[in-house]
Amino acid sequence: MNQPSTRRLTFGWTIQSIAGVSPFEHTSPRSAALPGDLDEAAHRCLVAGFDGVTSVPDTLKELVDRGLGGVILFTRNIRDAAQVRRLTDELRAIRPDLVVAIDNEGGGIGHLVAAGAPEVPGSYALGVVDDPNLTARCADALAAHLAGLGITASYAPVADLQHRPDNPIVRTRSFGADPELAARHLRAWITATEARGIASCAKHFPGHGGTVTDSHHGMAVDPRPYDEVRVDLEPFRAAVDAGVPMLMSAHVVFPALDPNRPATLSRRILGDLLRHDLGFDGVLVSDALEMKAIAETYGEAAGARIALAAGADQVIVAVGDLDVTLACRDAVLDALRGGVLGAERVEEAAGRVRRLAERYATPPGEVSAPDVGAGLTAARRAVRARGVPPAVRGAHVVDLFPPPHPALNWGGEDLLTEVRAVDPTATGTAVTGECADPDALVEGIVRHCGAAPLVVATCDAGLHPWQVRLRDALSRRRPDAVRVDTGLPEGGALCSYGRGRVNLRALAEALAGV
Repeated sequence: MNQPSTRRLTFGWTIQSIAGVSPFEHTSPRSAALPGDLDEAAHRCLVAGFDGVTSVPDTLKELVDRGLGGVILFTRNIRDAAQVRRLTDELRAIRPDLVVAIDNEGGGIGHLVAAGAPEVPGSYALGVVDDPNLTARCADALAAHLAGLGITASYAPVADLQHRPDNPIVRTRSFGADPELAARHLRAWITATEARGIASCAKHFPGHGGTVTDSHHGMAVDPRPYDEVRVDLEPFRAAVDAGVPMLMSAHVVFPALDPNRPATLSRRILGDLLRHDLGFDGVLVSDALEMKAIAETYGEAAGARIALAAGADQVIVAVGDLDVTLACRDAVLDALRGGVLGAERVEEAAGRVRRLAERYATPPGEVSAPDVGAGLTAARRAVRARGVPPAVRGAHVVDLFPPPHPALNWGGEDLLTEVRAVDPTATGTAVTGECADPDALVEGIVRHCGAAPLVVATCDAGLHPWQVRLRDALSRRRPDAVRVDTGLPEGGALCSYGRGRVNLRALAEALAGV
């Protein structure tokens, strides 16, 4: 006989499951069945991640059957374009009004490289160019690709303003620090995406650019007074005025707005500020609940309940482990049964999600061809030079950059590959983290380089002191070394404002003089 297996989950009670029996058939002894329409409404308020590329897990199928509002795809779900389309078709065969979403910001921040995603620079480079028509062409290329894959919601663009040089998470994902510039490009992006029948989502309300903590790793706090924080609201106001159908909240505490809770869990911020002051009536979705800012302080399940009570319409559980999604779902159902979470609040949220699904759940029919060259055009126009550096041919390229962020899935593209595409005589070294013997590394690079030109590229060196040490050590040995920046400007002769593949190709062309 199969024995019961017990798994302790993070929200503090125990679920028992027996092999061959659905976890949906097990409820805690204190629980009673909710009316069917309220159960369906509660499920509408969830967005789930999952593991798999060729089939939909049974647990996810049951969630969808009960009304799950959406799924979010990640690199783990992507093999190639045809596979993604089969997967999205299978998901909609379970329930046609399921919203299928993905993070798709451009500039290497996305999960569709293996599915042939268009190459576009990140938002900061688009802001540097400051041509909203070109931004619209890049957004159109991304949206057309999603439509062809059967993905109808994109958690982009980023509306955060990049204020602090030590901010670890916004940076080149932002259009810049100027709210009016950001507003121009948000309007262009949202309008172009809407024209393709894809739902866009401005994030992370009310802004993540004034922090020094990545909320994936801990609770972020923006300590600025209200008069300074208020500036960050303007891009979101522009997004709302442009008709953006979704906004995503930030796991950031703003003492000037609500000293007690992060925005995702704050009635003051989500209700008074967003709904009342900005007049947003679209779907407000939380950032992922498993991020440590929420998970380590509140727990994912409690976070789901509090976020919905505070005014969120959907909460994202992005991890592939569906037990975490079930824990969040059960916390919401128990809160409804106990009256801790009002039925009217959940019904209001579900109503917004249903309206979103009516408008966006079905993929467009025939998809016209986008301008796939817009991204490289934008990246080339974004490259900035200090003076006019001479062309560098046959160089040894030392590319220093941090490891890819696991949640954002920047793919770790390297500058040497792009330099060699335009100058096959180039050689190089890629360094993606602090090495055990930097002196030996520097000595080896200088010896290998010989009399050839030396190019030293850094990315966010101010956040990663090992890059500063290597860059400076190489510059001392080779004062003629050409310094370039592949993130925000750091004093190099050239700057690409991003590490997307087209950013690096444009930088390589500028280096080689082609």
